[in-house]
Order: sequence, then C-alpha cells, then structure tokens
Amino acid sequence: MSFFKRIFSSEKKITEEEKQTLDKGLEKSKTTFFSKLTKAIAGKSKVDDEVLDNLEEILVSSDVGVETTLKIITRIEKRVAEDKYLGTEELNQILRDEISGLLSETNTGEATEFVIPINTKPYVLMVVGVNGVGKTTTIGKLAHQFKKQGYKVVLGAADTFRAAAIDQLQVWADRVGVPLVKQQMGSDPASVAFDTLQSAVAQDADIVIIDTAGRLHNKTNLMAELTKVKRVMQKVVENTPNDVLLVLDGSTGQNAFEQAKQFTAATEVTCLAVTKLDGTAKGGVVIGISDQFQIPVKYIGVGEGLEDLQVFNKYEFVDSFFK
Repeated sequence: MSFFKRIFSSEKKITEEEKQTLDKGLEKSKTTFFSKLTKAIAGKSKVDDEVLDNLEEILVSSDVGVETTLKIITRIEKRVAEDKYLGTEELNQILRDEISGLLSETNTGEATEFVIPINTKPYVLMVVGVNGVGKTTTIGKLAHQFKKQGYKVVLGAADTFRAAAIDQLQVWADRVGVPLVKQQMGSDPASVAFDTLQSAVAQDADIVIIDTAGRLHNKTNLMAELTKVKRVMQKVVENTPNDVLLVLDGSTGQNAFEQAKQFTAATEVTCLAVTKLDGTAKGGVVIGISDQFQIPVKYIGVGEGLEDLQVFNKYEFVDSFFK
C-alpha cells in the first residue's frame, strides 16, 4: 500500500456533488501545474537533478511557497537516493505522497461538515481580513451553511469603517435569512460587537459571526481595535471569541502569505479561509499557507454559489488535485 493510501485511507464523507464542485474549483490550478510538470520531465526517463530543479521552479511558481517547496524537494531527494532508478512516470505519485505526508503532520483539515465545538454556546467567530478578499461573502456563505445544519446564527457588522461593508453584510443577512446587528458607519466596533453578543444571548443563538475592519496600513491601530473588540465581547460571554478566522484571497498568491504574516502579528488567528480558488491557477497557496503558518485552513472558496464555500478536508483536496 502506498504512503498516500496508508495516510489517506480514512472514510470520506463529503457528497458526490461537493467532490464535483471541488474538482471544478481546482481545475485551473491542476491544468497549469500538470502541464508544467509534463514539460519538465519530457524526454527524461529518471528523476535526476535537472528534473528536481524544474520541479522546484514549478512548485514555487504555483505559489506553494519557497519554504514548503524546499521541504517537498528534500523529501523527494531522499526517495531518489533510496531508489537510484526512480522513473519520471512515478514522479506524480511520489509528489502526491510527499504533499500528503506534509499535510498529515498536523491534525487539522479532517472535518467534512460545518460543525461547531460541543458545549460552546454561543460559539463566537470573529472574522478578519483585508477588503476585497471575499470576507463579507465568506461570512454570508458561512451563515448559510451553519443555518442549513440547523444552527441559529446572528451576524454583527463591526466593520464600521466602511458604509459599504455594513450594507453588503445586510444584503447577505437578508439573503440567508439571519438577523444582523449593526450601527451607523463610524460607530465604535467594540460597541457593535457588545450589542451583537447581547442580542445573540437574548435570542439563545448557537453561533455569532462578527465582521471586523480589514485595514492594514496601520497595524498598531488594527491591533488595538481588535484587542478592544475581544475585551468588550468577554464582558458578555467569557473566553470569546472562540475562533478568529482570517480570510485570504487565494488568487493573490504570495500576497496572501504576506497578509497572513501581518494579521498573525496583529491578533491571534486560530483558523483560515482561502477564497477564490476557482478563478486562479494558484491553488498551491493552500498547501504552503497550511504548512508555513501551522494555522488550520478551515474553509476554502471554490466558486461563487452559496454552496461553493467548503470545509477544507486535506484528504479530499489532495485527492482532487492529483485526480
């Protein structure tokens, strides 16, 4: 049994429709990656230094990231050293094995459904990320998915820096059919968060999702604002937020890495959502970010539809990528 099969032999639970959505969402990344790989090994019968150099270049250009690429190359070099006559026709399987192994070093990315921790009510999720990454859309789709699971959801519009952010969130709240707590543009974000949690407790809500401002031009201000929002929320419900979700635009490649660095420095990020993977050939960014930051990728966006936000399952992701 191959290394991949040994690690990834868990029973898969995502639906056939979700698999098809994932396959379609990763199509651009797969096509670009494997066309480059085919060219790299053309005319070669075994994996030599030139093939490995080309593979390194392909992985870096697919936005896997330099550090993660070097880890993968080192793993493959070890395999090549052990088997002197490793053929290029086996490279696809070896690459699949080693990426699988890398992702399996963390106990994350194993969920298949939109669920929240047991005995946590309300479960409070604070969402951070710069404007334009799909933050509001992700919140709307999350609310939809959680509501579909039978949870009672309340949204809070604490991104009071932009009127558009409040309006966009209202559109999503109306579309999904969940209540939104909001104030005027320029209001104190912490005050909105406080009101949202009070409202959620009064309504006996299961889940609270708080949107926050996404400006990074002054990290000190952002840090102070997010810290204050957290502190004020804890006056209503202890030990909140339960999670801080950073939304990253997968199509921006290396810029997503930079944003992850900036936000993890500004606040304690506990999980990630990588959006817009369907419109880009940069799907490798999910592998790199998950490896380098050791923060679980919890959700991925693979399309514009309501159902196209998926729980990130590393088994399904690698399976789809190498299908």
